[in-house]
Amino acid sequence: MTTSRTAAKAARPAYVCDACGHQPPKWLGRCPECSEWGSIIESTVTSPLGAGRVVSSRMPAEPARPIATISAAPAKAVPTNVSELDRVLGGGLVPGAVVLLAGEPGVGKSTLLLDVAQQWAAGAGSPSLVVSGEESVSQVRLRAERLNALHDKLYLASESDLGAVLGHLDAVKPGLLVLDSVQTISAPGTEGVPGGVTQVRAVTSSLVGVAKERGIAVVLVGHVTKDGQVAGPRVLEHLVDVVLHFEGDKHSSLRLVRGVKNRYGAADEVGCFEMHEGGITSLADPSGLFLTRYQEPVPGTCVTVAMEGRRALVTEVQALIGAEVQGSPRRTVSGLDSARLAMVLAVLERRTKQLKLYNREVFAATVGGIRLVEPSADLAMALAVASGGLDLAMAPHLVAIGEVGLTGEIRRVGAVGRRLAEAARLGFREALVPPGCGADGAGPKGMRITEVSDLRSALQAAARASAG
Repeated sequence: MTTSRTAAKAARPAYVCDACGHQPPKWLGRCPECSEWGSIIESTVTSPLGAGRVVSSRMPAEPARPIATISAAPAKAVPTNVSELDRVLGGGLVPGAVVLLAGEPGVGKSTLLLDVAQQWAAGAGSPSLVVSGEESVSQVRLRAERLNALHDKLYLASESDLGAVLGHLDAVKPGLLVLDSVQTISAPGTEGVPGGVTQVRAVTSSLVGVAKERGIAVVLVGHVTKDGQVAGPRVLEHLVDVVLHFEGDKHSSLRLVRGVKNRYGAADEVGCFEMHEGGITSLADPSGLFLTRYQEPVPGTCVTVAMEGRRALVTEVQALIGAEVQGSPRRTVSGLDSARLAMVLAVLERRTKQLKLYNREVFAATVGGIRLVEPSADLAMALAVASGGLDLAMAPHLVAIGEVGLTGEIRRVGAVGRRLAEAARLGFREALVPPGCGADGAGPKGMRITEVSDLRSALQAAARASAG
């Protein structure tokens, strides 16, 4: 009787959210933490025996040493020979590091990592192993042929069991493991379905331990939710060393690898890639993708310089002002923030007294598939709208950088010097910047910098530059 009562007390029903890992005290139709419907599942939590007992000390496996006597050589990054990925990683993959690469389906994660595995096998001196839980080895081989990613030290396996994956590690002894994807692997003896909170946590924890023990660089492919967040428990991002987001529009060739977390380098770097029929290649100078070359100046366009991580990208903003309509006119954006466009339109109409936009349709877009969400593009957006509304073409050698406030003032933004240097490198000779950003002659050689304090003075300066 006592034994059965103890067992019933040790194993009690519990509930966990399959989306975020939250553990409510009872079953709920909607998770109070992440607001997902139908994600609460029942699990069994076993109470630890002897709860409340003091844990006694034991002899550690390795004694603590003075930090000056510890060598940093084992943590030195090994280049993958994929230049843009190495840029984001901080020089390459560190042996024993675990990297999580997340992105939408079909964006090119498997293609990029297959190229990385081939480059590693060819140049790092140790084999690389690609384990796919979503495709057969024949399907992966077809992609490798298209990418010309065939090498004797590149090994393929198709597994969905963690024990089998560890067995392949014992047999191949690779320096790099690519697991595509972590949501398809199941850990024996762990409850839940593959991709669930418990399974993902168990698989990732095991692979992190193996990576640290054997000095293997591990890259995990992760799924994303409809909101663009990494699928699975939030603890997944805390377990790994590096978190990368692979972004891109399926209708554009541009792909961005954005660093979100990096224990071995900067966490704000961005790598640019171009997707084509032959695979994916690094773009060391992607600014040309975001500009349109016109034979003559065209109204409704203005050029700005955006910062993607630490990289300055010269980008063109386009605007089209439609005819007057009855009712509510459309405000359509592509690659821009619709809320900031609405604010810029209101400021233009209120502060300049030159444009009447309340009853006209406005369409605004970027070139090349890049997405501009930082406030530094406000001034270029305003000048593009004014250029289209007044039918006045901006000068082709002009760039505009600055945030627009509700009173029409132009506010300062970061990294102005780096933005101007990139614009000057591409041949732009005049720039409109906020006050205190380079009119004292500290800007790039050959570029005339004009400080503008408000939107009205910016329009006047742009008109002078276009006329001159």
